[in-house]
Amino acid sequence: MEPIIFTSENFQPLNRAFLFGDAVKVSFFVRNSQLIIGEESYFFLMASMRKMRMKIPLSFTLDYFEELLKTNVIDKGIANGVVHLLMYRNHGTDFLEKAEVSFYATVENRNDVLAIQGDYEMDLIKEINVNINLLSNIRVHCPENTYAEIYAKENDLDDLILLNPNKRIARSIFGNLLFLEANVIKIPKQTEGAYISPLMENFVTFVHKNNLAEIQETEMIAFESQKAEEILMISDEKGIFAVSKIRNKTFEKNRFEEMVNQWKNSFQ
Repeated sequence: MEPIIFTSENFQPLNRAFLFGDAVKVSFFVRNSQLIIGEESYFFLMASMRKMRMKIPLSFTLDYFEELLKTNVIDKGIANGVVHLLMYRNHGTDFLEKAEVSFYATVENRNDVLAIQGDYEMDLIKEINVNINLLSNIRVHCPENTYAEIYAKENDLDDLILLNPNKRIARSIFGNLLFLEANVIKIPKQTEGAYISPLMENFVTFVHKNNLAEIQETEMIAFESQKAEEILMISDEKGIFAVSKIRNKTFEKNRFEEMVNQWKNSFQ
């Protein structure tokens, strides 16, 4: 199948996303020909645009995006996939807060957006760190991610643990990290530089409501990653991956796999 791309009517090839990285990115999820977690993804998009001080058109309602995705994705035969939507400010005005916005969306086929996609081998990187400010939690242009992704590939790694300026765990290149030890899942706080993630928040809410584990949003030094029994990486963009190895330590995935399977089944 040819890749599906759709844009707003006022799409500009030369735009501020290309020129200045003036854009935000949000993922929407299609499973079994239905939009799931749609409301959470929509409100994350609205919050991201507000943080970037973008002008939000009155037409940008939840119903608008639901219909947009139905017409351009589900009705085109995509039963399971992720829609990567890039919202950007148009070029050509000195009044940025009044500039019109456009979007560019691509669709990635995926067997099951809620399944563990595979195993990840990771390591820690100390040469760079990620910020802990207002924009650190949303998906905006981040040169640290580009540097880290190249570093990972050069070292035959799938991902890296990124620290914040306080040398505590923030996130990975692509998403958030969940550390399971005994009956506790530790997740770095958003104030530590972790992403806001509708996908992860939905999973964590399910785990909490069903008493599958105790959830702790916390501050974690890098060494604590070695104490975990299992580690899960959840990325709105890339998907869900079990971390199999960090340096010389290997990790199981049985308990997280069971939790994810129960979570998946709750959507049926």
